[in-house]
Amino acid sequence: MTVEVAGTILRGREFDPVEGRVVVEDGEITAIEEESVESDRIVLPAFVNAHTHIGDSIAKEAGAGLRLEELVAPPDGLKHRLLRQADREDLVAGMARSLRFMRETGTGAFIEFREGGVEGVEIIEDALEGVDIEGVILGRETVDAMKIADGFGASGANDADFAAEREATRDAGKLFGIHAGEVDDSDVEPAMDLDPDFLVHMVHATEGHLDRVEREEVPVVVCPRSNLVTDVGFPPIEELAERTTVALGTDNVFLNSPSMFRELEFAAKLTDLGDRELLRMATVAGADIAGLNCGVIEPGRDGRLLVLDGDSHNLTGTQDVVRSVVQRAGVSDVVGMISYND
Repeated sequence: MTVEVAGTILRGREFDPVEGRVVVEDGEITAIEEESVESDRIVLPAFVNAHTHIGDSIAKEAGAGLRLEELVAPPDGLKHRLLRQADREDLVAGMARSLRFMRETGTGAFIEFREGGVEGVEIIEDALEGVDIEGVILGRETVDAMKIADGFGASGANDADFAAEREATRDAGKLFGIHAGEVDDSDVEPAMDLDPDFLVHMVHATEGHLDRVEREEVPVVVCPRSNLVTDVGFPPIEELAERTTVALGTDNVFLNSPSMFRELEFAAKLTDLGDRELLRMATVAGADIAGLNCGVIEPGRDGRLLVLDGDSHNLTGTQDVVRSVVQRAGVSDVVGMISYND
């Protein structure tokens, strides 16, 4: 099956705006044809949400005023109690609604830290049925969960000894990610001692931690909206970006809407990073961390594309397409998604 989409195309890792068509054949980008076209559409890679907890969809805005540990710390934080109390049908339905919302707001793939062991992985697999979005699922709590998932997502080095889980993921050739430096810096060094494939948060990274991240080439996923909601601080995004690959995630659904438009604009308003660098954090950086073949428009890549209406009330008259995507675009500007099944 061949799909062509015309407009202003944000091509390659630099998102160079070119007028023309993207040709997708059997789910793969085969050509970018530069030519004059009569289209106001903006074509960019679909977002990659690099850190989610989709299971929290059953408890949106729960726990206002609670400290982070009271909200999410295993095993008795509010979210874990609510997840244990919920029945499977409600969990699947809540996750499916969030996944559909994510796709409607431009997300083509995501990396999920999935609570609930083996059953938790099976639940989100059920929720993904019929939703054309690519999930990289990292099991939690047991090695058996990792075996049926795409890897293991650890809560934090102060919570448990994850050496066995790290060894198991390494043997299986799967991803190992771990939260670090969210509440304070006490778990950063032990997390890095595990030689993770990526870290999440790093709000309290010291200069020494930043140097080690650079030296060991460890990617980091930042979730700035979540960090401010839980009052733990703001991650040193600029400093991290100088040293390593940085991707954006929306974190817990019960704390934040899983909209990458919101995360991207928020990060743009609170950092001095360039618009292209920020857009890379929302697209190809997450894909690189997860080992996915999407996140950038170039031949040979998976054809997961986001199409915006450049003549919407919000975007018409833009003088800088990339800046408009980063700073002002939103769900009302979405024309649709191009992906494997379209």
